[in-house]
Amino acid sequence: MLRSLFAGISGLRVNQVNLDVTGNNIANANTIGFKSSRTVFSDTLSQMLTASSAPDAANGRGGSNPIQVGLGVQVAATNTNFLQGSNQSTGGLTDMMLQGDGMFVVREGNQTVYTRAGAFSWDPDRNLTAPGGGLVQGYTFAADGTRSAAPGTITLPRNDGALPTPQALKSYEIGGDGKITATWDDDTKTVIAQVAVANFDNPMGLAKVGGTSFRETSNSGAVQLGVAGEAGRGEIVTGSLEMSNVDLAAEFTNLILAQRGFQASSRVITTSDQVLEDLVNIKR
Repeated sequence: MLRSLFAGISGLRVNQVNLDVTGNNIANANTIGFKSSRTVFSDTLSQMLTASSAPDAANGRGGSNPIQVGLGVQVAATNTNFLQGSNQSTGGLTDMMLQGDGMFVVREGNQTVYTRAGAFSWDPDRNLTAPGGGLVQGYTFAADGTRSAAPGTITLPRNDGALPTPQALKSYEIGGDGKITATWDDDTKTVIAQVAVANFDNPMGLAKVGGTSFRETSNSGAVQLGVAGEAGRGEIVTGSLEMSNVDLAAEFTNLILAQRGFQASSRVITTSDQVLEDLVNIKR
């Protein structure tokens, strides 16, 4: 069979993947905290027809380059673009956006995931939760002001005067460093928790798990937990959400390129088929 036939088939496959990735980006153009992906191609193995040779001055011959024929194309990677999305002001007290590097930490059942989508809210148990029901993680503060060593569930004290003072909870606010400060009826203030922020040496190594969330992988590096504004982590902007970083103009251009690549690969298959047909008809 002709090598070009298989090369054309591989072209159809990778351009289909490119269409899938581009279509997913366009579909999530308005998804909060979504990070677009980009398809990276690479050629497959090349068949060696003639090996290279070194110059032979004694016999008056120069060197020759190898003669190779490529066997098609393959998908090398689908890289995630972690560039900052635009800021959309919402005014929501629990809406948060990370201005800079880092990700929010969310506990979902037995696994911990990481997200840039900060559309959080309080559930009936006064726990800070993500839209999918995951529990937002943060550091709690004791009565003496010491911070916990490991993050856990962030819970807003009930308006019953039980903790941390005999006063009833009047209001709360979230600062740029992620600290949640409660104001009591006597106008005293207490820091009750601080939102945890995760960072990774290689964010592109994270795996998407749906719900605009990611999980740690062997190539992302171990999670580095901390708080906003420390060790290269960004600041938290309250009352705002980070929108998708999809560039629709670029995505529609990629859509055209993928379509033309698919058409060109189809033409290679059609031409190869015509050559095979002519070869079969030689004997007639």
